[in-house]
This record gives sequence, C-alpha cells and structure tokens, in this order.
Amino acid sequence: MLDHVRLEDRERRYAAVRLCSDLALPARDFMRENGGWVLRLPRGARLARLEYQLEVVRRDGSKHIMCDPENPERAPGAFGDKSVLLAPGYRPPDWLDGAGARARFEEVDARVLGRALRIRVWSPGEGQLPLLVAHDGPEYDELAALTGYAGAMIERRAVAPFRLALLPPGDRDEWYSASAHYGRALCRGLLPALRKNIEVAGRPVGMGASLGALAMLHAQRTWPGTLAGLFLQSGSFFVPRLDRHESGFPRYGRVVRFVRGVLRARAHPDPLPVAMTCGAEEENIHNNRLMAAALGEQGYAASLVEVPDLHNYTGWRDALHPHLTRLLARAWPEH
Repeated sequence: MLDHVRLEDRERRYAAVRLCSDLALPARDFMRENGGWVLRLPRGARLARLEYQLEVVRRDGSKHIMCDPENPERAPGAFGDKSVLLAPGYRPPDWLDGAGARARFEEVDARVLGRALRIRVWSPGEGQLPLLVAHDGPEYDELAALTGYAGAMIERRAVAPFRLALLPPGDRDEWYSASAHYGRALCRGLLPALRKNIEVAGRPVGMGASLGALAMLHAQRTWPGTLAGLFLQSGSFFVPRLDRHESGFPRYGRVVRFVRGVLRARAHPDPLPVAMTCGAEEENIHNNRLMAAALGEQGYAASLVEVPDLHNYTGWRDALHPHLTRLLARAWPEH
C-alpha cells in the first residue's frame, strides 16, 4: 500500500510543492517535514502504483511542473513520462518478458469520415483467424504492449491465434464521443474494409479505453450483430451527477444522452460478453459500476474488475491478462 509522497529539500529551494495526479485527494499541497516536503495519501487507497508529477513553487515565485527528481521510476504516457511510486508487492505482468508467437504486420488503407487511415494489422499466421479491433491501437501497442500481450498469450496457448487491428484515433474527441457518424463508418465501412483485405473468422471483438471504450460500446449498441464481444477499460460513461466536472468537454451532452439511454434500457437485441476493467481509485469507477450493472440486467455477460491503479496505459496493460484472455476465449469458443 502506498501511504505518502516525499520530496527532499534540505537546501530550501522550494516555497511550496503540490501533487499533480489523477488521484482524488482532499488536498494536494505538501507539508514541510524533516528537511523535505511530504503529502500523506488517504488511508486504505487501493493503489499498487501511483503515476504523478510535482508542481513546485521556487523561492522567487516561479512555478514549474516536473517529474520527481529523486525518484528514478518513470512511466510512459500519452502526454509524456511521469514519475511512478510502486507499492512493495507490485509486479509487472510476467508475459512482458516471455516468448511471443511469431507475427508480421500488414497494412490496410481505409477512409473514415473523409480522412485516409493506414491501419496496421498484427498477424501471427495465414488463413482465416478471429480479429481483435482496438481503438487507439498505436498508443495501446506503444504504451501497453498490446501486440506483445497477444503474442505471449498465443505462445502460451492461453488463447487461439488471432489477428489484431490497431485503429488510429483520427479526430479522437469527435469520433469517440458517441458519434453516430463514426459508429456507422466503423461498422459499415472500416470493418468491412478490413475483412476485404484480410481473412477474418467470425465476428470481431472490439476493445478500447476511456473514450475509446465508450465509442466501442456505442458502435455495438447502434449496430447489433457486428461484434462478438467487448473489452472496455476505464470507459468514459459520463453521468451528470457523477461527472459534472467533465462538462467542459465539447461533446459532453452527446455522451451523457447516449449513456442515459443505455442505463435506462430494459433490454438489447444483441447482449454479448463484456469484460470491463477500471482503476479502483479513478474518477470513472462510479460510472463504470453503473454501466456494468445496467448491461448485466439487460442480459449481457458483463463483469467489472476494479484494479489497483488509475487512468493510465500501464494500468490498462496490467489488466489485459487474465481479463481480456478470458473474454476472447468466451467470444470465440469455436477457435
């Protein structure tokens, strides 16, 4: 368990220190203590890792945001590196250092909402194979080792061979915010283009994180029969009473209307397997609990796993196995 963050400052270089992190805290200001600055974390916080930066105020009043100079641990992210504190029992996934199935990359050109996209498809073999389609695919691969996970699980025979399509995000805030135009383009344009260029067995499984998870659920709800399963991580399922702080997002209203419709629905014509993961201490955990419960009541085989992390790619990486592995086996039982 993580209980505090400390920055040494015996030379008194700083007038104040503040934590920059996704962790919800009653206060973020450090207190001066024994030649340094200390911030106590909430007791009982379910965290195996904490990614953070520090905002320091120098004696001349200037402010600077930086990684912790005394902590060599770093975590990559979509907006650059952050310092990371690791709880004593934390271990990265063992598959990171294991052997992986041999594979090659293919490229498929497609046009989505007037934009040309080049989609990289990771392929471990020939002939018809199931297909996993990932929103934010290039980032998922770079920051969460997604193709490394796929190769390791196939090598271990934890899952049958499958292909992996790494979808680039395009205009992410517009496309992934419950957009009917993007949902149609994905299900009636992009997925058929993939099937035309590579051999796909059965219906694909869709995955995404944050807005990418929301967009994949929106596509499945709007175009039933397209997907065989959903893997949704830290979905941005905004609900006004829980997420009013997100109201500045340009498509907040559209997201809220879609989520409200899902939560109020009594049934859906295509209830399929859904595996969800979310950081136990991140803001989205409350709306993810609501969504998992609603999908379960509508007949989906839905599960939510709360992981000891926050809203970041390393936390999403650490939850791929066994949760995505089990979902793939369930969605593609014949393979």
